[in-house]
Amino acid sequence: MGGVGDEEPALKRMKLSSKGLAGLSNGSSSIESIGGSASDLMARPLPSEGDDEVVGSKGVIKREEFVRIIAKALYSLGYKKSGAHLEEESGIPLHSSVVNLFMQQILDGSWDESVATLHKIGLADESIIRSASFLILEQKFFELLDGEKVMDALKTLRTEIAPLCINSSRIRELSSCIVSQSLSESVGSPRKDIVKVRSRSKLLEELQKLLPPTVMIPERRLEHLVEQALILQREACIFHNSLDKEMSLYCDHQCGKDQIPSRTLQILDAHDDEVWFVQFSHNGKYLASSSNDRSAIIWEVGANGALSVKHRLCGHQKPISSVSWSPDDQELLTCGVEETIRRWDVSTGKCLQVYEKTGFGLVSCAWFPNGKYILSGLNDKSICLWELDGKELESWKGQRTLKISDLEVTSDGQQIVSIYKENAVLLLNRETKDERIIEEDQTVTSFSLSKDNRFLLVNLLNHEIHLWNIEGNPKLVGKYEGHRRSRFVIRSCFGGLKQAFIASGSEDSQVYIWHRSSGELIEALAGHSGAVNCVSWNPANPHMLASASDDRTIRVWGLNDLNVKYKNAHYSNGVHYCNGGT
Repeated sequence: MGGVGDEEPALKRMKLSSKGLAGLSNGSSSIESIGGSASDLMARPLPSEGDDEVVGSKGVIKREEFVRIIAKALYSLGYKKSGAHLEEESGIPLHSSVVNLFMQQILDGSWDESVATLHKIGLADESIIRSASFLILEQKFFELLDGEKVMDALKTLRTEIAPLCINSSRIRELSSCIVSQSLSESVGSPRKDIVKVRSRSKLLEELQKLLPPTVMIPERRLEHLVEQALILQREACIFHNSLDKEMSLYCDHQCGKDQIPSRTLQILDAHDDEVWFVQFSHNGKYLASSSNDRSAIIWEVGANGALSVKHRLCGHQKPISSVSWSPDDQELLTCGVEETIRRWDVSTGKCLQVYEKTGFGLVSCAWFPNGKYILSGLNDKSICLWELDGKELESWKGQRTLKISDLEVTSDGQQIVSIYKENAVLLLNRETKDERIIEEDQTVTSFSLSKDNRFLLVNLLNHEIHLWNIEGNPKLVGKYEGHRRSRFVIRSCFGGLKQAFIASGSEDSQVYIWHRSSGELIEALAGHSGAVNCVSWNPANPHMLASASDDRTIRVWGLNDLNVKYKNAHYSNGVHYCNGGT
């Protein structure tokens, strides 16, 4: 390469080619050898025995492609001698001699020569040749301008770049650069970096993306293929619930059930009646529960994973049907059954505000994503938007929700989700008032929105849970069966690493866990002695799951192999009432 004689050995050619220019920054150059420089002319391959065109047991990997990709990886990792040895021993060059010459000309800044060599590579697509020529001549233009050779840069723009007849908007931008440079010189102002020249190695990377992969192997191609293989193995593993960094290349990836929280680590029994609702905070540091005993409890997750009572919140005159964490987890909403909504300070346990509407009961609550407003469903089937100080801002009248209903808002604040009749869920655009409807054949009892706002989990009366993709026109994409539901509101949730699992309560006193993609039932967790009303998976810990039951307890589930079991937690903190008294 670069004029080195054919008879010279690969390693010698490698050493000589290290004179190639590898980068340019602000007009200065650095010396670095380029990957593949040892592949101009290599020793001829040994006579083949059998079918040497492919490798691997399946016969789908082409030997030449495989060797070239490995050589590319070696050069990228800095193992240049090893890359050169591979090319020499295999007789398979990483790049052709023409491509190597082209790459060296780019690094040397031999622009006219590189454009001429580009036409000799054998590219069939003329548009690719023009686009690559544009990038090369654009670099030439910028380097001339950076060297204050304005007239030469102008000539390049007019006689070489413009005739390519592509990217007219970019040509106008280049023209403006000349004007800016000329103005700077005419007023005698200090020269600034009007044009930030990219390095020549960066230009080579851009050209590499443009040219066919058979001509120039894409950067990090081997890493990309290996990552794809690991991701496919991970997605095929129905028990995968551990960090990706724990995956290994030494063996095929396969998790066991030991990655699923299936062992009771703690039983929380501070409530005096049925526990109807549980929800972890967004940061996973707290768990909130609400009960038929008209109280809510904020539990704190300790450093060792054990939960303890932080505050018991009292003041509601009716049972508390649900809770909702503020976006920053600093405040909590509690909603009484057709009563009021109360907003609490998590750090102090004090009640900050009561939301009520004369003559109506509030049945559901949710935070607006910016944390400045809250939403509530009313028993007249309308939805209201409130300021934090209790002022009603907006109301959507008509059949927008049911008396017993869930309420969610997408993270962009655009979509309000509610159960608006027995067998249908409403997706209401807050600004345009456009409505999208998810209609089911069975009565809808509850729903849960995924973290990415793309999916909705809908619980039905007929012992089924449906997964809907709500991007664009809603589409049913999954079903989960096995749990029991006939009389009560049973809630389910997304959870685990990347929300790869679905968990649900059940009237048979068990917690059910399915693999989200396959729909396969993984576990049915026994332990409760009453209907399991609600489950919540810790968003910060894929190995922690909580369940709330009519047996008046909350169970915290963890991994089987944990050598720890925490004591039952009873509340010992002060009881906080709505007026702030204790």
